[in-house]
Amino acid sequence: MIELICIGCPRGCKLLIDENNDYTVTGHSCQIGVEYGKNEVLNPTRVLTTIVKIENAIHNCLPVKSSKPLPKEKLIEVSKALKEVVVKSPVKTNEIIVKNILNTGIDIVATRDM
Repeated sequence: MIELICIGCPRGCKLLIDENNDYTVTGHSCQIGVEYGKNEVLNPTRVLTTIVKIENAIHNCLPVKSSKPLPKEKLIEVSKALKEVVVKSPVKTNEIIVKNILNTGIDIVATRDM
């Protein structure tokens, strides 16, 4: 049995996932818990938030995030790739900074005008 706290909604249910029984999820109060529990065990993902370098702006770093959750095993690789990115001002919020990062199908977007 795998134990998790669900973060799919504000309830914070204690989930139990039985990996020996087709990943059956118990302890949930809503359907979100079932989906969260299975996804977290079978294919964990996270939205990546970080910074990239920016030139000709009031600050030297631009906050960015992934447009969708990335596979958890790709987070370090994507972070390393973003260390090499340098953008030039002006940049608008939600502007695509890197399209299809590392062929994941997920874009990196700005989270601030600068």
